[in-house]
Amino acid sequence: MQYSHELIMPNKDLPFKMFLFEGKDGNYFRDKHWHRSIEIFAVLDGGLVFHIGDRTYPLSRGEFILVNSNEIHSVDSPKPNRTVVLQIPLKTFEEYFTGDQFILFSHDPKIQDEQVMALIREMYDAYTGKDCGYEMKVKSQYYMLLYLLVTKYRELDVSRDAVKRSKKLTKLSAITNYIKENYTEDLSLETLAEIFGYSPAYLSRMFQKYAGINYKSYLQGIRLEYAYRELLETNHTISDTALNNGFPNSKAFSKAFTEKYGRLPSEFRREQKKRF
Repeated sequence: MQYSHELIMPNKDLPFKMFLFEGKDGNYFRDKHWHRSIEIFAVLDGGLVFHIGDRTYPLSRGEFILVNSNEIHSVDSPKPNRTVVLQIPLKTFEEYFTGDQFILFSHDPKIQDEQVMALIREMYDAYTGKDCGYEMKVKSQYYMLLYLLVTKYRELDVSRDAVKRSKKLTKLSAITNYIKENYTEDLSLETLAEIFGYSPAYLSRMFQKYAGINYKSYLQGIRLEYAYRELLETNHTISDTALNNGFPNSKAFSKAFTEKYGRLPSEFRREQKKRF
């Protein structure tokens, strides 16, 4: 199980990022991760399953889920779907923070849900259509969406524990960014702790308490994610894929891959070739 930090960058012509979910073809699972931005998954067709904390949110056509800043989540997309993803920079809401660099939105259904879905659908259609003035149309709908978020979905009663957890995950984000840039190297807990000025014991506790996973499992999750992509996108051998992604050998890679995905890397690759 992987809890990784994801870095969000806006579209070049928009103040936010909007794209079609990468799990649109199904047979896809994105492990637990977090990011500073606010994220919205809006299902236009098909369905998927969202996991936030200990709660599960099955989403079907016409439904969406709000993901808060530094909220650990995962998404399961076993079947084909068409889902629009919006990622809004946290600083967008700085005038509405209810804590230090903190804002919390509700996951519960609201009477405005249909209006939100309609806005997102229209934004995506306008953006992909790129007719004259599309940028203005998309931005006008975007600001209406922001208005609904801060007036109808924002939680005003925020616990200190929630703010503290968010701050800790922000600190961990710098560390997880470093891991994602150097995951092919020999990254021991002791080495990482020295780089960031923590004791190994303290860093270990941070991962366990605030990300809900131990460091070794986290690092392995990162390596498996990249190895998974390499199996899909290249013809590299299993051994080369293992070594390219920080595993000591193909045996260790195959064992970790099977534990996570339920089949050997070679079996997974054969299945994918049959599909396409």
